Amino acid sequence: MSSHRPLREAARAPARSSARASARAGRRAGAPDPNPCSDAATPVPSLIGALLRVPAQAIQRRLIAGLNASGFPELRLPHMAVLQYPGPDGCRPLDLARRAGISKQAMNQLLKSLEQHAYVGREDATDDLRARRVHLTKRGRAVSRRMIELLEEIEAEWRRAVGDAPFAQLKALLADLWTLDLSRATVATAPLRPRRHAPGRAARGAARP
Repeated sequence: MSSHRPLREAARAPARSSARASARAGRRAGAPDPNPCSDAATPVPSLIGALLRVPAQAIQRRLIAGLNASGFPELRLPHMAVLQYPGPDGCRPLDLARRAGISKQAMNQLLKSLEQHAYVGREDATDDLRARRVHLTKRGRAVSRRMIELLEEIEAEWRRAVGDAPFAQLKALLADLWTLDLSRATVATAPLRPRRHAPGRAARGAARP
């Protein structure tokens, strides 16, 4: 069997070379990317969720890249759960977790990371001795100011791309959505109900010695 292995490999080599050449030719000709997870293979979505998510993710990536280049290299995308509008000042970690849609434990990890780099601080709440409230430090406030500058740059770029009137209309429509309850709806957790046994199960169990 081993004596035939070089022959089989020699026979496969031209096929592999041909496949690679075909793939290169397809890319040059503008053929669709075979990778279903690539941007080139993803059609423009028709549903509002993806239409809002993709620009939002692009903005967050631009913000983090801009912040990293502006002297805040420790910031990463997960930190946006804390820094996103309207910011963490005066909020309890539990409130921030609910706003971001993550667990309190995950939020505390993010806050710990930001505290280590002097972006936020935590102090006891005066109105609730069991809670702590988050505040931005001087460095954290500098991040907020830079985020506003970066967002203004992104807005100006997108306005030039789509036109002043369509961009103004887009912002007006999104502002209308912001005022609706559905835009800030949270998932209600249903209370746990006691498990109900099938009829007769308890009676059968009681009858056992």
